[in-house]
Amino acid sequence: MTTSIEPELVRRAAVGDPTAVSALLTDVRPGLVRYCRARLGRVGGAYTTADDIAQEVCLAVLKALPRYREQGKPFSAFVFAVAAHKVADAQRAAVRDSAVTMTDTPLERPDAAPGPEQQAVATDLARRLSVLLQRLPDVQREIITLRVAVGLTAEEVGTILGMSAAAVRVAQSRALARLRTLAGSGLDEVAA
Repeated sequence: MTTSIEPELVRRAAVGDPTAVSALLTDVRPGLVRYCRARLGRVGGAYTTADDIAQEVCLAVLKALPRYREQGKPFSAFVFAVAAHKVADAQRAAVRDSAVTMTDTPLERPDAAPGPEQQAVATDLARRLSVLLQRLPDVQREIITLRVAVGLTAEEVGTILGMSAAAVRVAQSRALARLRTLAGSGLDEVAA
């Protein structure tokens, strides 16, 4: 998703134009999925939960769209604000519902997914990276997520966060330097 969503497209979608709504969701959804995956990570080797949250964000945006009013910020700032709230809700729910449910249904065909060892390594790496990211200030964490995971430009992130592109680049540089310091020689120093 880019911050250059046409205001006219948003206006048409807000009044219920089905073509505009479809085009708007087509533009918004890929960035939302990347954002949610970056913030929530994988569970059991899959991004199912993050993808579900991205879908919830799309539904929340659609529900709020008729009441959306231009307030001097791009539409993407509104979308990512909704996403940040949904991600926070999902994280709180995950802490509350940390019970593990096992399914022992046999597979009918060979599983092409990574094996247990690869899943464990990937999950451990994701957990370690998540721990590192949590040690950054909120703004730096958002900048890294939006720039690296979602792929937005410094200008787009600046518009969303109300910063200049130069300030975003400086904050990103500081965040990456802090991550390098925290990581030390690899990710071995991150507490398990």
